[in-house]
Amino acid sequence: MARKELITKDKIGETAFALAKKEGIENVTARKLAAQIGCSTQPIFRVYANMSELYAEIYQKAISNFGDYYENYKSEVDTPFLHLGLAYINYAKDESKLFQLLFQSEYRGDRGLFELLNGRTAAVSREINRASAAGCQNPSSLFMKLWIFIHGCACMVLTGDYDLTEEETIELLEDIYKNCS
Repeated sequence: MARKELITKDKIGETAFALAKKEGIENVTARKLAAQIGCSTQPIFRVYANMSELYAEIYQKAISNFGDYYENYKSEVDTPFLHLGLAYINYAKDESKLFQLLFQSEYRGDRGLFELLNGRTAAVSREINRASAAGCQNPSSLFMKLWIFIHGCACMVLTGDYDLTEEETIELLEDIYKNCS
């Protein structure tokens, strides 16, 4: 009778993701992961050819995590792009290590910001269509102008330099929307 695997790929992947979420992907090492699981590094390298393969899986889980966060983020704003922007800024606040992994690291590979933000729900495309329907002449350009500001806000969150309330943030984003649309 074959011996039952105690350390599964799911267990390794979930533990690695939890470690990346807490400490950052740069702190996900085979030794640290093995210590978290309570095993040697051998089961990790039985499942993954190398750490890059595991990092790619962590990255995919982070993409899904951001998508879930965005879909479940609650706001009462009607102005195009604002809900997405508020979710992005608050994701930086609530999930700083995953935010850094997704939007500030070399692990992004060939994925562009648009692809990451658009996600499985076509969030950016929907907002561009909403802005166009609201009379914006160049919604793609407006998105870029807003996004530069939104990304700056999120980066300031990470450094502890962002102290605006949600109401103040909404007011600023609405001003940019009105002045640039």
